[in-house]
Amino acid sequence: MKQAIRAYRDEYLTERGFARLKGFPLSLTPIYLQREDHITGLIRLLSIGLRVLTLLEFQVRRNLEQNKEKLTGLYIGNPKRETARPTAEILLAAFKEITLFLIEVKNEVYAHLTALSRLQQRILVLLGFPTTIYTQLGGQSFTPE
Repeated sequence: MKQAIRAYRDEYLTERGFARLKGFPLSLTPIYLQREDHITGLIRLLSIGLRVLTLLEFQVRRNLEQNKEKLTGLYIGNPKRETARPTAEILLAAFKEITLFLIEVKNEVYAHLTALSRLQQRILVLLGFPTTIYTQLGGQSFTPE
């Protein structure tokens, strides 16, 4: 019986994708688009966003399962709460406080990024990205055009 309940809870629900399209974060709400090609383009764009969210979620969950571990620190009100099945929305919210500063000095622009927290570094690793994908963006300078 426990296996049946676990299988039911872990199953993929197609309706969840449609709920994401209609609500947060993609918000395909009734809007006033006049042209059919605009409507088609918007739906295609939002479906790409849905695929990205689904892939992000799948990748992190699969790696957590393979490593037999759980993520902590995702829930603001309960930082010790663990989860092995985080949603894409909560994973992305962990990056909410990142700030990029661009400072121009003597015709050169310097970039400074907020340092990554341990949780943010762990999420990048679970996604299969090296942390340098983020850290190499800060500290660079370039000449503005």
